[in-house]
Amino acid sequence: MREKVHNKFERRVGCLQSLFYITCFALAVYLFLLQVCDIRHCKTKAKSQRTSKMYVLRGEIVDRYGFKLAADKTTFVLYAHPAYYDSTPEHLAEILSPYVKIPIPELTRKLSQQDKKIITIKKDLDRKTVREIKKKGLRELSYEVKNKRVYPQGTLAAHILGFYNPNADTAGGVEYKAKDYLEYIDKTITYEKSPKGDIIYNLSMNPADVSAPAKGKTLTLTIDSAAQHVCEKYLLKAIQKFHAPRAAAIVMDPTNGEILALAVAPTYNPNEFNKYSMQEIKNWAITDVYPPGSTFKIITVACGFMNKKINKNSRINDTGKMKLGWWDITNYDYKSKGAPGMIDLVYLFEHSSNIASLKIAQMMTSKEFYDSLKLFNFGEKTGIDLPGESAGLLPNPKNWDVATHGAMGYGYGASVTAIQMVSAVSAIANKGVWVTPHVIKYKDPEELAQKVVHRRVLEEQDAKDITQLLVKSIENGKNTAKMDDFYIAAKTGTSRKSFGATHGANKLYTSMIGFFPATNPKAVLYVIVDSPAGEGIWGSTVAAPVFKEISTELVRILNLTPDKQKTKKK
Repeated sequence: MREKVHNKFERRVGCLQSLFYITCFALAVYLFLLQVCDIRHCKTKAKSQRTSKMYVLRGEIVDRYGFKLAADKTTFVLYAHPAYYDSTPEHLAEILSPYVKIPIPELTRKLSQQDKKIITIKKDLDRKTVREIKKKGLRELSYEVKNKRVYPQGTLAAHILGFYNPNADTAGGVEYKAKDYLEYIDKTITYEKSPKGDIIYNLSMNPADVSAPAKGKTLTLTIDSAAQHVCEKYLLKAIQKFHAPRAAAIVMDPTNGEILALAVAPTYNPNEFNKYSMQEIKNWAITDVYPPGSTFKIITVACGFMNKKINKNSRINDTGKMKLGWWDITNYDYKSKGAPGMIDLVYLFEHSSNIASLKIAQMMTSKEFYDSLKLFNFGEKTGIDLPGESAGLLPNPKNWDVATHGAMGYGYGASVTAIQMVSAVSAIANKGVWVTPHVIKYKDPEELAQKVVHRRVLEEQDAKDITQLLVKSIENGKNTAKMDDFYIAAKTGTSRKSFGATHGANKLYTSMIGFFPATNPKAVLYVIVDSPAGEGIWGSTVAAPVFKEISTELVRILNLTPDKQKTKKK
């Protein structure tokens, strides 16, 4: 019996020993496969943990002449770790104070916060300063690389550039629109780092790839910084003089759609964009709509030409006053001058006749007028390469009543954006061809053809005739925008805000739009001042002087050739 029990025990021990040996052998095989054959790809996982992608800086943004408007700047944040202190806070403060520009007592107090695991010592340190601190070999310090977008020209072209916040990856303006281009690199560069953050070099690595951060493409704009500065300067002067809440000016080359300047006042500093409201940052020249007023009479006359209802010799009976539905429509000077009678189109522009413009609109059917306005891109986005553009408001002709139809003729039936007005008038300046406005300089011919549309909307002779009518209206009149050496084709406008509009009801938009030299247009200029205060507020008294100041500077900046022959004095 005892022998039987002993044998049973021996068998059990033998089984346990066998199981133990098998387990050890299996473990040894597993460890061999794991460590030598790497069946779980631990080597790859470990490498991925110490592998980083090369930091990508955004490309620079420059104007048409290479003048830098935006760039990335690498900065560093310096941290202290109390758990790893080898020195006392006092001694550490003495070492760091000259580099971080913080007084020793203040820095000592900061470094003495033992209850914190990580202490932020200084932000926005440059690379040179960090390199000098690293030479001290202080293991209680660490560094974090930060990307900072800087705008070296301050407020210049702020509403075109927008802003970029690298911490939240949010942007506005061309910073948003051209994000992929600004961050584009030809190849992705990766590298391995040691626990201390140092780069691990190997034979396959190109030192040049990791010696400096990768950088995106440089974006060239169509903007002329000198023209932009001039627009911003005189807009600021205007809003201060007339106590206006805001103003805008756009300069466009009508031949190719390039925006030479787009200014909004008051402006903001994109270096400190977080200090401004979205209302201040908004580019209202492309986002906000308003009744254009008498500047729209240029478009009404053009539509009349397009539909063969009028020509350069047409005469219209201006009665000075008309009843339109429930409304009595009068010319602005009806009380002082009465009905002028039969007038030509030069008189219409010179005296801004509401009645004559209304009658031209009535010569066309609602559909004819609407279709012509659509050709000028009203009621549609222009396609400018900036975010937030509005399509404006152009009512369906099926919903036009007699009042809407007539009011459309003198600038009250539709609501437009400033960029729509500029591109529409540019079509007349460009011999009848409408071109997509744009602020990015497209260098690739295929991309240019895709982004910038050229579309004929008006016969070339009609465009020339309308230009001459506008020139004569300026030369015959007393418009303050008249120039000594250049013919300008231009029109002023004044429109009343609708009830509930921004900045209050019963306020006015004053504006002037025109192009020069009229015989060979190189620049279309639109100036609009919102809600100016004072007496005698009109487009001719508010916007026209600003137009004159800007245009006088532009002909010099753009090096334009005078087209007006001076009469020699005997």
